[in-house]
Amino acid sequence: MEKREDWRSILPYLPVVMRFPSLFWPSQVVESLRELECGRVDSGRLLFIFMTELRNSLSLSHEPLAPSAAHGYALFFDELMSREECRKWFEEVLPALGGLLLRLPSLLEAHYKNVDMVIDGEGATIRTGLRMLDSQEAGIVFLTQELIAALLACSFLCLFPVHDRYEKQLQPVNFDQLFASLYDDYSQKQESKIWCILHYFRRISSDMPKGVVSFERKVLPWDDDSVHISYPNSNFWSTSVTPLCRFEVHSSGLIEDHSSEAIEVDFANEYLGGGALRRGCVQEEIRFMISPELIAGMVFLPAMADNEAVDIVGVERFSSYKGYASSFRFSGDYVDDKDIDALGRRKTRIVAIDALCGPGMRQYREKFLLREINKAFCGFLQQSKYQQYQKIPQENFDAATSTSMETNEGKNSYQEIRIFLNDYDMIEKSNDIGVATGNWGCGAFGGDPEVKTIIQWLAASQARRPYIAYYTFRLGALQNLDKVTCWILSQRWTVGDLWNMLAEYSTSRSKGETNVGFLRWLLPSIYAHGSRMD
Repeated sequence: MEKREDWRSILPYLPVVMRFPSLFWPSQVVESLRELECGRVDSGRLLFIFMTELRNSLSLSHEPLAPSAAHGYALFFDELMSREECRKWFEEVLPALGGLLLRLPSLLEAHYKNVDMVIDGEGATIRTGLRMLDSQEAGIVFLTQELIAALLACSFLCLFPVHDRYEKQLQPVNFDQLFASLYDDYSQKQESKIWCILHYFRRISSDMPKGVVSFERKVLPWDDDSVHISYPNSNFWSTSVTPLCRFEVHSSGLIEDHSSEAIEVDFANEYLGGGALRRGCVQEEIRFMISPELIAGMVFLPAMADNEAVDIVGVERFSSYKGYASSFRFSGDYVDDKDIDALGRRKTRIVAIDALCGPGMRQYREKFLLREINKAFCGFLQQSKYQQYQKIPQENFDAATSTSMETNEGKNSYQEIRIFLNDYDMIEKSNDIGVATGNWGCGAFGGDPEVKTIIQWLAASQARRPYIAYYTFRLGALQNLDKVTCWILSQRWTVGDLWNMLAEYSTSRSKGETNVGFLRWLLPSIYAHGSRMD
């Protein structure tokens, strides 16, 4: 393993130790984890002491945790948890996590023995192993849900080293700030975030999922090449003859509850996960709480550049919730009944795209319109063609399964991967997968919701998505969105036609020639009292 480039790239950011030819935990760590597995930790205060000893055994004492973390763990487990919940956690769930962590080295070894069995239609191996997916490095990583669970258990016990993460533009992945924030400024939404994660651990400790999740960094190359669609310029958009896709307006409901298979848009921070492990509690952070497997991507995916997006397929949802931001509340279990693809991934597709933050009037300038539409286009476009799968014949895997049978890594997951890089149009026609989105970049980020709506419609259409399902969350500026989009479709406009109208409006807006929203500017008649549209 020490010769593997992927393994060498991620090893400095993992808590395990490499000693040729195997991975292992230091003996002190093994002893501590066995104590955990035997149920010898029974309070939040003792849990933090145990965590500190574990971190010392891993030589992490020079990387201090958040100052209030000890108080946060004690507050949650010793005061906020009921006696019965506390008993179940320390007698059942935490010991199961100890056992899972004892298996982490073997889970990782099995992972690297099996992941390179992904091949394309020409017989070439595609790298899918856990590694740093650096900026401008298009690529994909496949992880079993069991391995993800073990990584998240490391996060819970704050075992990830933090050195060099900031320099690498990586998010912190330990949970110390999550618990410290609970103590520093208690709120019910912060408590509910923690309940979501603990509910996830409760579920996987009693019934470990056996599926796979893929994490892909998507890139629109800055320069033209003969293989990939490059970062489009304004001429690309203004001359496009691609027809506009169907537009569905939903004034109620949630993106993650969309009834048919679609790409769910994560209104992301450039750093994947945003404030999920701190105080954040808006769209992206909530999505990460109800499906904590998303947090695993924060381990190895540095910040996104303007020409990048992150595509995540297969995460399971574990929690129900209500509310938003300060009113967010964990409301119990959620049973995810999404269909499973041939890889064992749930057919849940989430694309993380980060909008301009605080754009003000610059969002109407061509340079920034291009930045936003190309960011969405990168997310919606299936450029890499990691879509079609077929099982590899069993005999190809006989030599690889002996070390992984006990971990479920081989038999139930990696053995079933084969990628066919089929023609892009054939893939798109055989997968009626639209886009489910909403007011991307329009809340705390301060974007213009009418402009952002049109940008996402254009990007979805150009990416050949069959429809866009838009959840308005009853935003007043979009109350006539259904009428305007119906009128536009009745005119049979192309992507180029609508882009040119948006560009003309934006020029007028940036010059101060108009201060009305795009929808009213484009079709003022529908805003006239008592008028009707012909």
